[in-house]
Amino acid sequence: MNGEIDFAAALRQRVALLKGMKASVLDEAGARIRITPGARALVATMRANGARCALVTGGFGIYARRVRDQLGFDYEIANEIEIEDGRLTGAVKEPIRGGDEKLATLLRLAGEQGIALGDTLAVGDGANDLAMIDAAGLGVAYRGKPSVAALASARVDHTDLAALLYAQGYRREEIVGRDQL
Repeated sequence: MNGEIDFAAALRQRVALLKGMKASVLDEAGARIRITPGARALVATMRANGARCALVTGGFGIYARRVRDQLGFDYEIANEIEIEDGRLTGAVKEPIRGGDEKLATLLRLAGEQGIALGDTLAVGDGANDLAMIDAAGLGVAYRGKPSVAALASARVDHTDLAALLYAQGYRREEIVGRDQL
């Protein structure tokens, strides 16, 4: 995530280590996912104000769909692990979703929605987020790896994702679910 290795190659190598495991291990791992503090308020407030929210990750769809459903994202794009006969094959389905996909999604969604890039927000923590962060009107390194934190024009290091609402000009009383912050 610091950009020191090729993302797609590293992902393929790591998933290859899972070959032969029961697919149920994915569900077991998914049960340990915790929603980042402030994420519910961020997505709910933005959607309540007409924004479209996309979760574009180099992670896996089995987890991204859970997060999408829990938080109410409009879109989710992620990598897919191959499963055959209830077991992991050790392969990732093509195409591999990385930094190029993240930037392309930002550009595509802004175009589809008729939104200038200057009016978009992109958030990430790893090197494959840099192009997207750089292209967005407000590009934020959220608890970013050193390489990302050094290059992003905005950073959030010591608070939760609700800080992104304040950065957009929302006041506390406008935040959906503010009682939970």
